[in-house]
Amino acid sequence: MPDDNLMHVRDRNLPYRVFDADNHLYETTDAFTRYLPKSMDGVVKYIEINGRTKLALRDRISDYIPNPTFAKVAAPGAWEIDPAAEGGIKDHGPMGRLGLKPKVIPGVEAFFDPEPRYELMQDMGIDRTIMWPTLASVLEERLADDPRTTCALIHALNQWIHEHWTFNYNDSIFATPIVSLSILDKAIEEIQWVAERGAKIFLLRVAPVPTYEGRKSFALPEFDPFWELVQELDLVVGMHSGDSGYTRYTDEWEGREGAEFLAFAANTSLGFLELASEKNNLVDAMASIIGHGLASRFPKLKFAPVEFQSTWIRPFADKLRAASETKAAFFDEDPYEVFIRNVYIHCFHEPDPAGLIAETGIPADHLMFGSDFPHPEGMADPLAYSDLVQDLPQQDQELIMGGTLAKIMGV
Repeated sequence: MPDDNLMHVRDRNLPYRVFDADNHLYETTDAFTRYLPKSMDGVVKYIEINGRTKLALRDRISDYIPNPTFAKVAAPGAWEIDPAAEGGIKDHGPMGRLGLKPKVIPGVEAFFDPEPRYELMQDMGIDRTIMWPTLASVLEERLADDPRTTCALIHALNQWIHEHWTFNYNDSIFATPIVSLSILDKAIEEIQWVAERGAKIFLLRVAPVPTYEGRKSFALPEFDPFWELVQELDLVVGMHSGDSGYTRYTDEWEGREGAEFLAFAANTSLGFLELASEKNNLVDAMASIIGHGLASRFPKLKFAPVEFQSTWIRPFADKLRAASETKAAFFDEDPYEVFIRNVYIHCFHEPDPAGLIAETGIPADHLMFGSDFPHPEGMADPLAYSDLVQDLPQQDQELIMGGTLAKIMGV
């Protein structure tokens, strides 16, 4: 029976199947440790502090996620920033939603297990979804100085995801394993391991890779053996928002060097942040994929950035077109055309998808809907986004609401 805390949908009879690019699972407390080698016992701990459970990595307590057990969670859509909801986005200011105290609900079975989640999806009208981990994004930045432990923890987590969710549940839920390029040989082993077990997409952190030789872009030629295999396996490169480490640039201005990024808190002074220069890890990642020639060396790669506010898309498209016109000699191919060819975009909280297409030239078969359910910054009623695409041609509606993702995933 549907949970009253979750069901905020109204009846719809859509003439197409819905493939949601952005759903989340919540990890159980043994997700990182069940398959971790005995030699690494104690690297991940759940400890009690003043009556609250906290996650500790190598004995350093993390506040990244307020409740890492997910026994209680913010209700889906609790931050009221859904452009498709009745009345649209509530006016909480640039980051004012972080000051809200959202409604809290118990973590229900559908957040932790595939069978009840599949049933909930049917109740909500979602036919298929990408299922991203939640707490997993805590790992790579906090272990940046230890690639060996990073790779071991990621493999242990992937084993848990495969056992608990599988990488393809009922041809409907596609849980995403993670791959880190911090040790190239390990990355090649991991991508082969997940592909052999049916993965169609994997999660790559949107940040320079912390290696033993320092941080560097994943798009540099030294990583080409990995990308050659990804192209051969025809896997989608998922790029979800998370802790990129970019807050270090603002932290230094505020005297907070070394401070931890917190997922659901204002990490810097809002006045300073409002006026400071843009620091966008996704834009930098796109610049590297194109400017360092990765997408030209491997033109069949499919990059799918998910849960990045759509405000980045128009300015970046303008920058690409300007570079095509005035700086063409800097690139192996026309940068705008490479972007259109290789990148498939989640139009996250985009209130005007028709305008986005018209203004950027990005075709509907490179745009994807995603609800971010059940996170508080997402949509309580995922299919409400169909209202925002209803003025587009039927074919474009079908593509944005699921057809694009089905195509690149090969399902």
